[in-house]
Amino acid sequence: MQIDNLFVGAIPPTHGERFEQLLAHKNLVVERIVSSAAITPGVYVQSQDEWVALLRGEAVLEVANETVELGAGDCLFIPAGTPHTVRCVSDGAIWLAIHLHPPLPEEPVAAT
Repeated sequence: MQIDNLFVGAIPPTHGERFEQLLAHKNLVVERIVSSAAITPGVYVQSQDEWVALLRGEAVLEVANETVELGAGDCLFIPAGTPHTVRCVSDGAIWLAIHLHPPLPEEPVAAT
């Protein structure tokens, strides 16, 4: 068993955000995002549901044309297909993002 810490090594990049996959299991992906204050906003429209928690810092997002302000401890569910943009974020902000991808088709069971 390995114990990790979400805050260890969470040094912000000089520009943008760093995405680090912590866990991938079946159709679930968990990642840590470390943000720089120097971001270039871009629109994300993802095929998977996403739940994000801001663990440290502050951020302003635009989600489906609505401004959302987040502080440390705030969390938000973003359904698949929902346009969202990080407009601004504090330097060194740390996020926990959980992505729930559509289920994979089951493989047919071979007849015996």
